[in-house]
Amino acid sequence: MMADLLPASRHLLAAAALAGLSACSIIPDTGATDPDRFAQETAPVFYRPEGIDPQKVKRLPVQPVPQARDLFRTQFHQTYGLPTFNPVHQAMYAQRNEDDFTLPAIPYTRIDPRFLRQEVDYRTNERPGTIVVDTRDHFLYFVEPGGKAMRYGVGLGAAGYAWHGRGLIQWKQKWPRWTPPSEMVAREPQMRSISAERGGMNPGPTNPLGARALYIYQNGRDTLYRVHGTPDWQSIGKAASSGCVRMLNQDVIDLYNRVPDKTEIVVL
Repeated sequence: MMADLLPASRHLLAAAALAGLSACSIIPDTGATDPDRFAQETAPVFYRPEGIDPQKVKRLPVQPVPQARDLFRTQFHQTYGLPTFNPVHQAMYAQRNEDDFTLPAIPYTRIDPRFLRQEVDYRTNERPGTIVVDTRDHFLYFVEPGGKAMRYGVGLGAAGYAWHGRGLIQWKQKWPRWTPPSEMVAREPQMRSISAERGGMNPGPTNPLGARALYIYQNGRDTLYRVHGTPDWQSIGKAASSGCVRMLNQDVIDLYNRVPDKTEIVVL
């Protein structure tokens, strides 16, 4: 009797197991791979402040993308990505504080790059240490060995006031006092208050002779012409002075430090 019941119980257990398995489906959920469902379940949730309609919020204007870049051109190569300012010129023409005076920085980017201080190839029969002023191209060269020269841009005398010839830098003056010649005072009476008889104009950054002056003599006599600095940086490269050779103040300081007394100067 018991032997007959055992097979029957086994059949019942097997049937119960099959019924239990039917409650847990073994068929995979293919909907999990549906793109629309994936996008819905993973969509970000944005914070929406109460009372604000996102569609009515003014959007920032779209800035156009520049199609060309203003790159600094060196005398060697044009390097992509180099800033538009030249750090060398920025250091050359930066503000200077000296002897209780302050020379303002020169806006060198507004000056023709040809007239900024630079070492160049220069072939000449003049010996190293000579100053050569090229009045045609508005350059001053300080001749160096090996066919080189330090070149500076200069402002020169207007027609009728220029001086040409060969002379000597008889002496140099740091922060010079300006005494306009009597001929200039006669032409411009408003300068009488700073005439030589009244002591001239005090030195300083606004003085027409600037930070330095090199006095040109010929045959032992003062020509009354100078190589000097100027606060009027816009006159460099032009014929605007009363005959003297104007330089940027930072440049004339550099030249002053290179030039000894009795230096020869040639104005072409």
